[in-house]
Amino acid sequence: MTVVEEQISVDPAVPKPAPVSASERWTHFLAFGTAVGIEIGERDMQVAVIRARPSGATVAATLRIADFRTRPAKEWGSDYHHWLKQLGEKHLSATVVLPRREAIVRQAAMPGVAKKDMAAAVSYQIDSLHPYGDEEVAYGWSAAGPGSVVIGLIREAALEKYIQLFQDAGIPVAGFTFSAAAVYSALRLYRAAPKDFAAWREDESGAIEVYGESAARPIFSAEFHLPVARALPLARAELRLPVENARMLASVLPQSKNVAPVSTLAYAAALASIGSWRTPYANLLPADKRTIHSRARWIPTIVLGLACLAAASALFAYQQIRQQRYLNELSAQIAKVQPLALRADSLDRRTAEHRQRIRLLDLYRRRPQGDIDVLAELSRVVAPPAWTQSIDINEDNVTIAGEAEQAAPLLKMLDSSPLFQNSEFQMGLMKTQQTEAFRIRAQRRPRK
Repeated sequence: MTVVEEQISVDPAVPKPAPVSASERWTHFLAFGTAVGIEIGERDMQVAVIRARPSGATVAATLRIADFRTRPAKEWGSDYHHWLKQLGEKHLSATVVLPRREAIVRQAAMPGVAKKDMAAAVSYQIDSLHPYGDEEVAYGWSAAGPGSVVIGLIREAALEKYIQLFQDAGIPVAGFTFSAAAVYSALRLYRAAPKDFAAWREDESGAIEVYGESAARPIFSAEFHLPVARALPLARAELRLPVENARMLASVLPQSKNVAPVSTLAYAAALASIGSWRTPYANLLPADKRTIHSRARWIPTIVLGLACLAAASALFAYQQIRQQRYLNELSAQIAKVQPLALRADSLDRRTAEHRQRIRLLDLYRRRPQGDIDVLAELSRVVAPPAWTQSIDINEDNVTIAGEAEQAAPLLKMLDSSPLFQNSEFQMGLMKTQQTEAFRIRAQRRPRK
């Protein structure tokens, strides 16, 4: 199911690349990804899975879908999915190179146009760049050096036919492009593109396609139905290049680490898809119809997530460090004032002790007078012929024991006194020959 079109391998006759600037010196370390490139031919469709790493690109596998125009789309689409599944790359979306004969390639100079205004400037010129009259066209464009763009145009009906074809086959497509845009982007995946060169390839119908770059023409693409010997002089004349600056297109593209037969344009399309972050290719597929299934699309999300996690961790660590510093400073200040605080606590305790002593002294000072008042009141209440055997005076109550002709009235007399309340007998009355023995307990009223 593979097809040998050209060998992607090291060619000693490759033109020297342009000098690498400091900003581009390390960009090849970001060349990382896997992509599917598809070239639509006159009869067959060439497919290639390319894996790019900083050390170089590798042709993982190739597939030739023969006679795809006459076969049911679901049939060869099923073969395509089965092939990708075997490679473990069923999640990939394809970048498709449209047939050169169906696309018109134009270069337009845009001197002084700001990058943000480039899309509007291109749209203003579209009607003057194609011969289709009032027929609707689809177009895509990409930068081709400072102040210049390369534009690809195709009949909208033709593009819709290919969109429907791939939808029927169930093949997700990330973009439709043309050969010049794919090659221009692929040349810049790892390093600056070579200067002043012309490169050619022959398609399955025998047509010669020439791609070149020079100071006179930042980008050149044309298809010739002529022998190579006649087509190249015409292309070199347009590019203002000498005779020896003509190479096969496969030798100009970034070289594969493995010598594998692969379609040049399918290889270029895959590299262009991987390198679109650096040099976007012209995509004719409307944005709302693009399907992106590449795992690489998660890289920005993962990087952003890791950055947010790192920021959150740093913020948490900063807060912990700041809080610890604050606690250390607070502890230092506390240590400074600790002796004064202890001294103040000691003074407060001593003051409280002195106040308690003063209160006790006041109580003891006032108690003898209170006890004397109690004795005087008891002498009035328990009047002769009643008498007492014992008087027990406490701070809260008084207990008296004695004898009286009638002891019961003593309770009422004690409760009516301003010094006593809640009087009660502590035991039953005991009658003797002429008196009653009693034992009474009365509570002392609070002093006013």
